[in-house]
Amino acid sequence: MSDIPNDTIRLSRRRFLQVLAGGAGALMVGMRVARAGDAPMPAGLLGNNFYDLGAYVRIDPDGTVLIGARDPDTGTGVATSLPRIIADELDADWSRVRVVPLGLGVTDDNGQPNWTYGRQLGGMGGSIPAAWNDLRPVGALARWLLVQAATRRLGVSAEQLRCEDGVVIAQDGRRASYASLAEDASKIALPSRAPAVKTADRYKFIGHPVGDVDARGIVTGLTRFAIDEADGNALIAVLAHCPWPDGTIDHIDYTDALAVKGVIKVLELAPDSHQPVGSTPIAPSVAVLAENTWAALQGRQKLKLEWKAGPSSGESSATFEQDATTLVGGKGDPTSRVRDDGDVDDASKKAARRVQATYVQPWLAHITSEPMNCLAHIEKDHATVVVPTQAPQKAYAVVQRLTGLSPSQIDIRVPRVGGGYGRRLDHDYVAEAVMLAKAVDRPVRLIWTREQDIAHDYYRSGSVHQLNAVMDRKRQITGWNQRMASASALVHRGVPDNRFWTSEIHVDQLPATLVPNLRSDWFAMNSSIPRGTMRGMPHLSNAFAVESFIDEIAHSMKEDPLDTQLRLIGEARQLPLSAGGSLDTGRLANVLKLVADRINWNNWLHSVNGLGIACWHVNGAYVAHAIEVAMQGKKLLIQRVVCAVDVGRVINPQGLQNQIEGATLDALSTALNLAITFKDGQIQQHGYKDYPLASMAQLPDAIEVIAVPSDSAPAGASFLAMPTAAPALANAVFRATAVRVRRLPLMKELMRLM
Repeated sequence: MSDIPNDTIRLSRRRFLQVLAGGAGALMVGMRVARAGDAPMPAGLLGNNFYDLGAYVRIDPDGTVLIGARDPDTGTGVATSLPRIIADELDADWSRVRVVPLGLGVTDDNGQPNWTYGRQLGGMGGSIPAAWNDLRPVGALARWLLVQAATRRLGVSAEQLRCEDGVVIAQDGRRASYASLAEDASKIALPSRAPAVKTADRYKFIGHPVGDVDARGIVTGLTRFAIDEADGNALIAVLAHCPWPDGTIDHIDYTDALAVKGVIKVLELAPDSHQPVGSTPIAPSVAVLAENTWAALQGRQKLKLEWKAGPSSGESSATFEQDATTLVGGKGDPTSRVRDDGDVDDASKKAARRVQATYVQPWLAHITSEPMNCLAHIEKDHATVVVPTQAPQKAYAVVQRLTGLSPSQIDIRVPRVGGGYGRRLDHDYVAEAVMLAKAVDRPVRLIWTREQDIAHDYYRSGSVHQLNAVMDRKRQITGWNQRMASASALVHRGVPDNRFWTSEIHVDQLPATLVPNLRSDWFAMNSSIPRGTMRGMPHLSNAFAVESFIDEIAHSMKEDPLDTQLRLIGEARQLPLSAGGSLDTGRLANVLKLVADRINWNNWLHSVNGLGIACWHVNGAYVAHAIEVAMQGKKLLIQRVVCAVDVGRVINPQGLQNQIEGATLDALSTALNLAITFKDGQIQQHGYKDYPLASMAQLPDAIEVIAVPSDSAPAGASFLAMPTAAPALANAVFRATAVRVRRLPLMKELMRLM
């Protein structure tokens, strides 16, 4: 059955399904957020300028079906899965579908932005859950209109017609293609209420695997990313950033830079201290603008530039960790008490057994495959920006503030994005490009180098976690106390101080609701090092500590860690969560059992290799990893990795598998090798040599993915496999080596302890 009752889908003035009569008989159907006086989208924009297509289905007379993908695709596959939702409702012929990546959808509502497509946000795990409700009615309306046109053409009732592969078919075998019906369908009046969406037994595409619509273009180099965009009149801009975000220029001489052939201008940029972090340049910088990239880079090299340190020059990651360790190990009051269930102190007094451990996580950088870049063309009455962003509406806000243009004068275009991981939720690089384009009155292509990308990031803060647990004589965990110290990613971002903890720890993270007496405290650390959202935050760092600690509890009781986990989870039931929704312990236990069974966990104690296991839940989705490792001298071999996920109804099984495999490899690479350090306020890493992604030899040959069949509403899977990979790996390493790794990156710590 459908997950949305049909009587809840209504056409309203505020949100409605719109039909536009296109040129040459095209049918265009879409979803818009309507306001009084909102003009229909000009049909001309729906022809060759596909960036302005809108969240519409367009059926052309030649049989081509254009479907817009509203959310930026950062590698998560939403450019495939979102159009598949529409195409399934439409009963389209997928071989005739062309997917069009959409830029920002915005119209002018008395000078204020009206978001045409509603939610536009990529890489945060919410695209499919939101689209499940929003986009099925779009396809259903298009199908209804085509059927109505066919009833008139074929002279039969709608009940005697069915749709299949882009054709309406009558019971007597007569057929009418969507292409032939498009013009007539575009002239049919809207129904009084939205047509019913399909029931699950009629799905043709949903739940069936298909490859990424951009896969061939990506591997052959035909897919265009923002960094590939060009403008014949554009200058290339490269930057020299101050190594201290709060530093200043002490001395500059750019005579030699301007002497380089092709260099046009050298400009200084500075952050606006009155603007939130992420919407203004990340640090003071000097831009070299030139006719080509080579000249710009040579000009930057010729700059005679000296920087003056700011107050952050005394900071170091080593001191940060020492101070954090002192905080969590002391008796002082936390900055925020995140959760306080039952009576932890009383449970501790009655304990039969106690376990304590401290876990340390490093600072991390994003290192997206496509470095920061932006093409900005700013004119008196129009701005065009081509940018790899996860949040087009945030990019719009930066452009609007810097140009003062109205919503209808700003065009944000978002091609396929070369990785996001949270870095592209910030738009400092957009601000830089727009400021430069305004200053030179020419289009500007801003390009960061890889070295800049690592040394000038919005990092994930390092953190220290101290965990204490107490058990009764029946081996039940009766008390849990977690104390975490880190530097919030939300400082100077317009968030109230008492909510800074929300970027660092989740109120409902395991084992919340499973332990009767549970306390979770967060201690705020100060740092001038820029910080922002990182893939998997806040689950990534906390899951490593929690799931490693549960394994330690099992070891202290000399029992099977799987038994410890399952006893903690308990019987199948629904437990209400503080942030809304519920924890389905049956689904959580199920993914744990699935990976245990697949990896032959029954042999965990006697295997010559090490086996580790971990589980987690994120926004209604459930995940578990089981990992098998072996040691060859001082070489760690990851021999098997199994991951089970329950994300509700799966839209594209192949896309889900790709996401789980990719997130697992990302998490393993991060856990094995990666750490950002800083000394005297300066980042010490500047490239892959000192921030090394895992090599193929370090990673497993394959990831075995188990997707649990489900009729539940879809949940997000963008970063779902991130939290549990690292603790499962560390737990496996313990069984293979008897060395308990409580500090990441794992390889450095393992070599130190062995």
